[in-house]
Amino acid sequence: MTKQYHIEFSPIGRRGNIPDGHSLLESARLFGVDLTGDCGGFGVCGSCQVRLLAGDVSEITDNEDMLLSPDDLEEGYRLACMTYPGSDCKIGIPPESLDSPMRSQVESEDAAVDLNPAVYGLDIEIPTPSIDHPLADADNMLQALSSDTEAIPAIDLGVLHTLSDDLRAHEWRMRVSVHQQRNGIVAVRPPGAREVGLAVDLGSTGIAGYLVDLCDGETLAAQGMMNPQISYGEDIISRINYAFKTPGGAQTLRNAVIEGLNKLVGELCEDAGVHREDVVDVVIVGNTAMHHLLLELPLKQLALAPFVPAIGRSLDIKARDVGLHVAPGAYVHLPPNIAGFVGSDHIAMLTATAEQWQGKTAIALDIGTNTEISLISQEGTIVSVSCASGPAFEGYQIKDGTRAKAGAIERVLITPNDVSYETIDHAPPLGICGSGIVDAVAQLQLAGVISANGRIGENAHPSVRTAYGEREFLLVQAYDERRAITVTQDDVREIQLAKASIQTGMQLLLAELAIELADIEVLIIAGAFGSYIHVPNALAMGMFPSLPLDNILQVGNAAGAGARQALLSTVVRDQADDLMSRIRYIELARHPLFSRTFARNCRLRPYKQ
Repeated sequence: MTKQYHIEFSPIGRRGNIPDGHSLLESARLFGVDLTGDCGGFGVCGSCQVRLLAGDVSEITDNEDMLLSPDDLEEGYRLACMTYPGSDCKIGIPPESLDSPMRSQVESEDAAVDLNPAVYGLDIEIPTPSIDHPLADADNMLQALSSDTEAIPAIDLGVLHTLSDDLRAHEWRMRVSVHQQRNGIVAVRPPGAREVGLAVDLGSTGIAGYLVDLCDGETLAAQGMMNPQISYGEDIISRINYAFKTPGGAQTLRNAVIEGLNKLVGELCEDAGVHREDVVDVVIVGNTAMHHLLLELPLKQLALAPFVPAIGRSLDIKARDVGLHVAPGAYVHLPPNIAGFVGSDHIAMLTATAEQWQGKTAIALDIGTNTEISLISQEGTIVSVSCASGPAFEGYQIKDGTRAKAGAIERVLITPNDVSYETIDHAPPLGICGSGIVDAVAQLQLAGVISANGRIGENAHPSVRTAYGEREFLLVQAYDERRAITVTQDDVREIQLAKASIQTGMQLLLAELAIELADIEVLIIAGAFGSYIHVPNALAMGMFPSLPLDNILQVGNAAGAGARQALLSTVVRDQADDLMSRIRYIELARHPLFSRTFARNCRLRPYKQ
């Protein structure tokens, strides 16, 4: 009998047994992992890089020695096409090795905001130095500015490095960008240049970036990308553990995200036709773990009760100190964190949706690997929790799961004798994304294929079959070289756990403020996943309360919208600080009713009073 090895691809969550003699690239394709392989697996392009996390593999080849750096090889990076397992293995997949782009994570609604950015610009003409006017260049510029505005006492050192050459190159006519809150000059550029800002929603799985004209509020470019840190852990706790258990781990995680952000800035600037030096202000929002990893703040206390962040209040830090390549004196504004893992991204979401919830009894939730929920009373009392909903909503840890990209199944309809589905961009099916697996589980429940406890019935549907001793539901038949796409019993369990986490968070918040479910006037669903989920199916399984559909709002990436608002208005920044001071945080897992409520909510049924 041929020897077999068990291979797990992280963080995709694909795993299974392969016969001896299969390369990691062949194994990945067998399990539906979309590894790139531009050269067809001949080891000459270097695009199929993976990282050995555990197990034994074949010796390093000459091709790998040539294409990978000694540091990369030392850290376990290999070419999947040149590497063969010699034991059971766990393989990490860097985001850049995955084929096909994700569906954008930037969609959101723009709420109106009165323009009052932190940075404004002035075009000035400076007297040419002479024997009769021998002022130092910086003093000369500051004196010229004083005729147009109040005295500006500070000029950034990074600006000074090039100021003299810039003044002479542009014949003493310049565009000066001033940070009004810091009362200092952050950039000097040619006359007529415009002030551009960068807003970033730094998510655990995805990053959304927006380039915004600070003069008129127009979004010039927007892009989404995977968070490069995902190669080191698919969730927050995994990354925290990596940071303080691996030598240099925190620095590695920080470098990964900074490199990704700088690449994103370059692509956004290219799309908008502007220069990096035009980016004179930056706002970044994210949960507390992403915030701390970005700034290399202590992490260990975040993973231990009472889960206290290193800092809660808002921060303004030089972009160069963070590692961002933008205007020399630009600042990064980071709105306040709340507590635990509820960070500035949730604050941004609440500020962006304030018109929808102010004066109402409302629930606002931002769904992702970590889901943040706030319950808001009519009087304005706000209580928040964080739920570890897991990576299933991103398509991870699902047997045939995939990112939300072309070919991912996103809608499912199951009738007693038939199965139909829709894929993103109507491309041939290659897997099932987060919204698709929620649809599938809800439809299986409605069709009576699975019971309320999530068990797949043996003869409940013609598409139910048994594979490797476990029941699964066949969504897509295998054809040509395409594998079958199924929903397994383990997939159903993953969705049950994620759904139970969210439902439990909402129920315990309602109990905390003694508010009845019937009193909820609006449910706000934010986040990339929340944008595409089919709400009626989510209601059927109990993920959301059984409210009228008119009372449920899907608002897209509201955290990204809130970041853009903070970029365009210092008033919004002040509102975020005030909002943080009003929010009371509850540690969900330590609530006395958590375990019992969570266990009850694992059942698939509508969430009613």
